[in-house]
Amino acid sequence: MLTECSADQFGFAPVEGRAVGAAFDGGTITSDAGALLLGAADRAIRLVERFAGCFQDGRAADGVVHTVPTLVGQRVFGIALGYEDLIDHDQLRHDPALAVLAGKLTTRRSTCAPLAGKSTLNRLEHAPAAEPSRYHKIGHSREAIERLFVDLFLEAQAKPPKQIILDLDATDDPLHGHPEGRFFHGYYDTYCYLPLYIFCGRHLLAAKLRRANIDASAGAQEEIERIELRRHNPNTPQTAATAALARNQPMSRPATLAYRSPTRALITSAEKCSPVEKCGLDRFSVTAESVGESPKRMEATRPGN
Repeated sequence: MLTECSADQFGFAPVEGRAVGAAFDGGTITSDAGALLLGAADRAIRLVERFAGCFQDGRAADGVVHTVPTLVGQRVFGIALGYEDLIDHDQLRHDPALAVLAGKLTTRRSTCAPLAGKSTLNRLEHAPAAEPSRYHKIGHSREAIERLFVDLFLEAQAKPPKQIILDLDATDDPLHGHPEGRFFHGYYDTYCYLPLYIFCGRHLLAAKLRRANIDASAGAQEEIERIELRRHNPNTPQTAATAALARNQPMSRPATLAYRSPTRALITSAEKCSPVEKCGLDRFSVTAESVGESPKRMEATRPGN
């Protein structure tokens, strides 16, 4: 008896006069079509393009299959869609939605997929913070990446805001397996990293990955010093404020928040916030002596005084 082959299409009972069928000739499909909206948002602010510009590619151009902008975009969009693990990209490299976002539907080599797999992306993520070398062909500029977060925030402001709130937060990033820098954190009751985030409203200004065997406020002062919220006009007035991050020891050096108009600045701690107003002065600094208390010392000066 000959084998009876399955039909290419199955018919089902109609619904409200419409035919219902199942077929297997739909071609390549994706369940992540919403990524196209992310692509539209990215084209508006050029995030991936500018992020990729923070990397240096020392590979021979005629032998490159996956360019740095393609690699960066693939990783950024993958994380945004919930694919945090690099191993996911061994399947995602064939995903048509990601290929559309990367602008790469075909490949230069017939043996390669349009997008990169986990091994190629892994080399990107381990790119050193230096110029490309013999064994590391892709490098990155840490300073350029850090400035990009602040630049995107400034460009998102139609005019100088009346109030700026910097929210510093240390939280857990749970780990699986035994990656480098793995430590147990008693408060979160798990093995994790302890990254530091700095937000201004919904805008991310800094994200620093740290091991969990440190104090939650470690490095916070240095990150605040690094963030300079400046307009391109060097003559704009400056506002500086400092506060402690859930510790009795204050951050004694100010961050610089520069705008063309009087701005109210506020840096939050884990307990209470101490707002300070510019009041028309060109510069002021405030030091909080302890968490939960009002600033005990306030100085207001003009530049050069």
